[in-house]
Amino acid sequence: MGFAIVTGSSRGIGAAIARALARDGFDIAVNFVSNAPLAERVVEDCRSLGVSAECFQADVSDYEQCERMITDACKAFGTPEVLVNNAGRIRDGMLARMTEEQFDSIIAANLKSAFNMTRLIAPLMMKARAGRIINITSVAGISGNAGQVNYSASKAGMIGMTKSAAKELGGRGITVNAVAPGFTESDMTDSLSDAVKEAALKAVSLRRFGKPEEIADAVSFLASPRASYITGHVLVIDGGLAI
Repeated sequence: MGFAIVTGSSRGIGAAIARALARDGFDIAVNFVSNAPLAERVVEDCRSLGVSAECFQADVSDYEQCERMITDACKAFGTPEVLVNNAGRIRDGMLARMTEEQFDSIIAANLKSAFNMTRLIAPLMMKARAGRIINITSVAGISGNAGQVNYSASKAGMIGMTKSAAKELGGRGITVNAVAPGFTESDMTDSLSDAVKEAALKAVSLRRFGKPEEIADAVSFLASPRASYITGHVLVIDGGLAI
C-alpha cells in the first residue's frame, strides 16, 4: 500500500483523517505550518498503529513549498496513493466590511492550496495509473453562509475543482471526491458563544455537532477499494443541517 498525504493534519479534522488512514494501513505524511509539537504527536499516533509516518512543514498556499514537501515525502515513502486537501482557515466578516486582503488570503489558504497539491501530485498518480484525491470542502460551499463570503467562495471553488479534476483524471484510474462537513467539533466551535451554539444546534436535525472522527471515517471509505466506482461526488456530512 502507498502513502497518504494529509494537508493541515496537526489537529482537528486533519489529524483525525491521518489517524484513520493510518489505521487503514497507509503510511502517513503529516503536514503542518507552525505547530511542530502537535504534528509530532499525530505522527506518533500513526506510528502506534503500525505504519510509517513523518511530519512535513509547508504553507500549502505556496506552490514552491508544496513542491519541496512532496519531493521530500516521496523520498521517504514512494508514490502517493492518497491526497487529502484538508488545510484551510476562516477570516469571517460581512461583505460590506470585508477587505480585499481578507478575501484573497482565504482563497489562497483554502482553494489555491488544493490546486497546488493536486497539480503537483496528479502527474505522479497518473504515472501510477491509480490514486485517490479527497477534498475537504464545507456545506458553506453549497448553501453559502452570511459573514463568510470568502470562505464560502473558497469551498464552492473546491467543489468545482473536484468535479473538473474527476473528469480529467478518471481515465488514469484516479478518483476525485469531496467531503462537505457541517458543524464539527473543533477549536472554532469551542470558541462560539453559548447563544450561537444553541442556534446552530437547533438547525441541525441530529441536535449535535459532528465529531472529527465521523468526517475521517468518510475519507477512509473514499480512499478504500470500496469506493472505486465513486468519483466527482460531494458527500455531505452535516447531521441534517442542509435538509
